[in-house]
Amino acid sequence: MAIFNDINWAAIAPLLVIQGLLILIALIDWLKGKSTNGPRSMWLIFIIFLSMIGPILYFVIGRRQE
Repeated sequence: MAIFNDINWAAIAPLLVIQGLLILIALIDWLKGKSTNGPRSMWLIFIIFLSMIGPILYFVIGRRQE
């Protein structure tokens, strides 16, 4: 497809890697944690469906510090 040929993959690839790592680390932390600030299922949805901002929100306000 011609659309994908016009994309500068050198600029986008690092963002995709960072996004993937954030989601992976947030999911691992979510699985290990027993409690969160708010319903656990809500944070799972945020982490998975809100791409870059979901995991960041989880780490900033969703994680319960003990």
